[in-house]
Amino acid sequence: MEKIVAGLLVLVGIIHLLPVSGVLGAERLATLYGISLGEPNLEILMRHRAVLFGLLGLFLVYSAFQPSLQPLAIIAGLISVVSFIAIAWSVGGYNESVRKVVIADIVAIIALVAAGAIHVISRNQS
Repeated sequence: MEKIVAGLLVLVGIIHLLPVSGVLGAERLATLYGISLGEPNLEILMRHRAVLFGLLGLFLVYSAFQPSLQPLAIIAGLISVVSFIAIAWSVGGYNESVRKVVIADIVAIIALVAAGAIHVISRNQS
């Protein structure tokens, strides 16, 4: 059971690490999200977002090997993906690239809920 939780956390960590390449600049962000970043302030914010995703992704992967951190990682991951999906759905009209992010985040939600359930069940059986 521990290996399943670890694998799910690594999967979600990888999902969060994919946008890190956006820190390299506007061109990479445009490729990732299918948007134009003609305004410098938007580029700054999006590149910083890439750094934050990297931190969360690394934490999720690290927590896969540190069971004491797994509940916190699961909660942090859920906050990240649920908030993105909620914002995307409330705003609507997003492009195909952002739709792919929504789908990846739905996969992440399923993985995190499964990891959380397995973690709780295995702790209660001990």
